[in-house]
Amino acid sequence: MPARKREFLEVAGREVIITNPDKVFFPKAGVTKLDLVNYYMAVAGGALRGVAGRPMALKRFPNGSEGEFFFQKRAPESRPDWIEVVELSFPSGRTAREVVVSDEAQLAWVVNLGCIDLNPHPVRAEDLEHPDELRVDLDPVPGVGWEQILEVAQWTRETLSDFGLVGWPKTSGSRGFHIYCRIERRWRFSEVRRAAVALAREVERRTPELATAAWWKEERHGVFLDYNQNAKDRTVASAYSVRPTSDARVSAPLRWEDVAECDPAAFTMATMPGRFAESGDPSEGIDQAAGSLEQLLELAAEHEAAGRGDAPWPPHFAKAEGEPPRVQPSKRRRQGAVPPPAPGKSVGPTGRRRTTMPLVEIARAASQTRAMEGLDRWKARHKGILRYLEPRDVMIDSMRGRSTTWTRIRVNLRNVPKAKRPAQEPLEVDYDPWEGYEGPGR
Repeated sequence: MPARKREFLEVAGREVIITNPDKVFFPKAGVTKLDLVNYYMAVAGGALRGVAGRPMALKRFPNGSEGEFFFQKRAPESRPDWIEVVELSFPSGRTAREVVVSDEAQLAWVVNLGCIDLNPHPVRAEDLEHPDELRVDLDPVPGVGWEQILEVAQWTRETLSDFGLVGWPKTSGSRGFHIYCRIERRWRFSEVRRAAVALAREVERRTPELATAAWWKEERHGVFLDYNQNAKDRTVASAYSVRPTSDARVSAPLRWEDVAECDPAAFTMATMPGRFAESGDPSEGIDQAAGSLEQLLELAAEHEAAGRGDAPWPPHFAKAEGEPPRVQPSKRRRQGAVPPPAPGKSVGPTGRRRTTMPLVEIARAASQTRAMEGLDRWKARHKGILRYLEPRDVMIDSMRGRSTTWTRIRVNLRNVPKAKRPAQEPLEVDYDPWEGYEGPGR
């Protein structure tokens, strides 16, 4: 039977064309593009609660979940006249007209473009400078178990509550966990991020063995609270988003009473429509729970008065006033960058930190597959040291480029005896995602 070229859906009073509806998007789960569209229609009430009225970066997978993807900020020139757009400005100084999804027809149209997950900004189209959402992204270092992630989530919930905010939990659909807070639209991006930094540091203070606010991966342990997800132009997969995993896993909203026993593998495209129909949307009510950042900003002021200033920004952002050196700690001694020590950190007679991390960089690649192949080649040459490495010593970073992500792999040799540590070698894969780019952060 020949594959269908088009499927016509009647959605929200409009006709939406689904091209190549039989194209397989998740080979192992046997999910087609039309299955993906039908999933989003089944959970549209919840999915729209996370994206409605928000500009959206289009993360497109033209060849399905196992193929390459790219970010498209600008709305396609060829689009129906009922697709809404709004013009955003970015830290680079550039602007783009991004898609705004507000109903089921627009949602179906976006998914037809190959958007497996949905990546809205934390602002509404009518006010692009004042976020209405504080986003807490719990990012575990390799080797951290799910139970520890959930324990940090509970600490975060308690901390948010103590500072006057209501947290709404959801799985990320990947390795981590998200907690969203609706906030009053009174603060600009820089202030929301400042509040997020204060929150991360407070959670770290309350549970230092489990959580960290350290930006540099070589300094992290446990679960990192990624405050930079609140910087302007950052997006996070929203509620009910399908993630590009082999089992078509979903970023699932939860009720707090269900968090302790939740299993992220239980939330997939196959299970979520039934759960949604039976139990409703756990995030219903989030829009009525907007809180104030005043208490967190007061905490930020206390941190600053005690000598804890700004935290590092993402690399492609312009250098912020008061930001510490944008150099990883393992390179600071060599480059002479000397940041003020954090509370509790000792310094040597030169004013520098006494400890640095011995890192070697292995690969910079356009895809994680190529980067991991480079890591395998490096490991094959250095089999004698592998027994010293812990899971968190192999740092696999998903980095943002101009229109897609790329992968960097580094290895921390701190547990390897000094005499056995391999020197930095030419990269196994040497990809430059910023070639030709002249914007901020270069």
